[in-house]
Amino acid sequence: MKDIRSPLVVVVGHIDHGKSTLLDTIRGTAIVEQEAGRITQAIGVSIVPIETIERICGNLLQKIKTKIIIPGLLFIDTPGHAAFISLRKRGGNLADIAILVVDINEGFKPQTAEAVEILKTYKTPFVVAANKIDLVPGWQDQEGALLQKINKQHQSVQDELDRRLYTLVGKLHELGFPAERFDRVEEYTKQIAIIPCSAKTSEGLPELMMVLTGLAQRYLEKSLGTEVKGYAKGTVLEVKEEKGLGTTLDVIMYDGTLKVNDTIIIGGLEKPIITKVRALLQPYPLTEMRDKKGKYQSVKEVHAATGVKISAPEIDAVIAGMPLQACAPADVERVKKGIMEEVAEVIFDMQKEGIVLKADSIGSLEALTVLLKEKGISIKKAAVGNITKKDMVDAEANYEKDPLKAAILGFNIAVEEDIRQLSNKVKVLTGNIIYKILEDYETWKREQAKALEAKELEGLVLPCKIELLKGYVFRQSNPAVVGCEILVGKAKVGIPLMKKEGKRITAIKSMQLEKEDIHTAEKGKQVAVAMEKVMVGRQIQEGDVLYSAIPEEDFKKLKELKQYLKPEEIEVMKEIASIMREKNPVWGI
Repeated sequence: MKDIRSPLVVVVGHIDHGKSTLLDTIRGTAIVEQEAGRITQAIGVSIVPIETIERICGNLLQKIKTKIIIPGLLFIDTPGHAAFISLRKRGGNLADIAILVVDINEGFKPQTAEAVEILKTYKTPFVVAANKIDLVPGWQDQEGALLQKINKQHQSVQDELDRRLYTLVGKLHELGFPAERFDRVEEYTKQIAIIPCSAKTSEGLPELMMVLTGLAQRYLEKSLGTEVKGYAKGTVLEVKEEKGLGTTLDVIMYDGTLKVNDTIIIGGLEKPIITKVRALLQPYPLTEMRDKKGKYQSVKEVHAATGVKISAPEIDAVIAGMPLQACAPADVERVKKGIMEEVAEVIFDMQKEGIVLKADSIGSLEALTVLLKEKGISIKKAAVGNITKKDMVDAEANYEKDPLKAAILGFNIAVEEDIRQLSNKVKVLTGNIIYKILEDYETWKREQAKALEAKELEGLVLPCKIELLKGYVFRQSNPAVVGCEILVGKAKVGIPLMKKEGKRITAIKSMQLEKEDIHTAEKGKQVAVAMEKVMVGRQIQEGDVLYSAIPEEDFKKLKELKQYLKPEEIEVMKEIASIMREKNPVWGI
C-alpha cells in the first residue's frame, strides 16, 4: 500500500522577476507561532503542510470541490533553472509541478522563454505567477480576495492589468501553451492558469496556493505514491563542504526511508560510488538554508518526500544531479547496474563525431543533450565539470573532417584563459542560459560556413546568369555599358561572360548600383555593367541572356563543392554544361 507524498514544487523564471521573494513570502506567510502545522525546513526544500495551506487559502480551497488528500506542498528552496534541471529521476524530471514567475510589468525575457522550453521538454505541468501587480500604474491596496481587489481598482488600472495579462497569454500561445487568467480557465489540463500576484505584498498568494493544490490534487495524485517503508531513492541537489563535516550531499528524497548506517549507491560518470550514511542532518526549525551559517541537528532517519543533508565517506567525486539509492547489502550489484543504466541514458549515447558538451550537473547535461539532439546536432563527448585541456584536444580532432564541429559548449561552468588559448581552431561557448548558448552556436556555425564557403570558392568562376535589360543601353561600346538584372547567382567584377552558343565574348570590367561602384551583385539586383571588347547591336543585343564562362577546371572543382551552392546555381551549372557539351561531349566530366 503506497502513501501519498507531497508534490515537489519548483520555482523558475527570469532573474529579478521575484522567484526568491515569492519563496520567502510563502515561507513567511506560513510561519505562525504555536501553530501545529507550521512550515518546516529541510535541506533544499520548504515543507508546507496542508493545514498551513488551508489557513493561507481560507475558504478558497472549497472551490476545488475535491477532498484534499495530499499532505502538503514541498517547495524547492533553490530557485532557478540550474536547480530545476538538476532535479532528475529516471524517466523525467523530479519536480511534479512548477511555478513560472513573470514580472507582469516586464513580460517575457530570455530566461522566461528558456524556462518554458525546459518545462515543455520535461512535460512538467506549471502555473504562471504574474508577479509585481502592486507596481502596475495606479494600483491601490484594497480589501478582500484577489478578484475583489482587482474589481475595486479604477477601470483604467483594470484595463492595463488585462492588457499586460493578455501579452503573457500571447507569448505563451507562441510557445505552444494556451493560457488564461485562473478564474477564466475552462479546462486546467488544456490551459495554463495565470495568477496575478505580488510576492512583496502577498496579494494573490492564496489564489496561487489554491490553484497549485488543486492541480496537484486533481492531476498528479497517481504519480505521488511513495513507499515510505522501502529503501530511499533520491537525487543529489548539491555537493557542499561543511565546516567540521567535510564533503556533504544535499539530497532530495522522493521515495522510501533513509537511515543512519544505510548503504547508499550514487551514480558516477565512470562507475557508481558506494558508501554508508555516517550522519543525517536537518536544519533547526525556521532557519534559512541559504544562510551559510545555518546550524543542523542530527536525526536517525528521514522519510520521503523531503530534503536531507548526508554525511558519508568517499563522496568527494559525487556531482550534482546524480541518482542516489539505498539498498540492502545483498542488492548492491543489482542497484549498481540500475543506477549506471540511468546515468548512461544521459551521457553515453554519443557519436564518433560531434561537438564537446560540458555542464555543471548531470541534469544540466541531460537538458542540453536533449535540446541539441532535437536540433540534429551530434555530440562526441558529454561530461560534467569545467573545460579541460583534454576537452580542447577532443574538439580540435574534429577540425580536419568538419570544422563546424570543432566546438565546446559549456553550461554554468568555468574555462581558464590559458585553456581557451590552447587552440585557435576550437570555438568555446559558455553561459548560464541554455538557449543563448545554442543560439550563439548556431550563429557561429552560420558565420563559419560563410567563411569556409568563401575560402573554398575563392578564385573560382561561379555560376551566374544575367539578362541585358531592354531600353537601358548607356554606352554602345568601348566599353559597352548596359543595365542588367542578375537572374541567378552573383555577378562579380572580372568574371568572363558567354552567350548561349558557348563562346566567351566579354568580361565584366566594372559595375555600378545607384551610381556607386560595386564589386559584387546578387540575384534580383539591377545594375549598370561595363563590358569590354563588345558592341551593343553587334556581339550583344538588348534582352540577351549571358552566362558566366566557367573554365572546365573550375567547373570540376565546383562539382565537388556543391554543398556551398544554392539549388538554382546548380541548375545554371547544368545549363552551362549542356551548352559546352554541344561541342565537347565530355566537357567537365
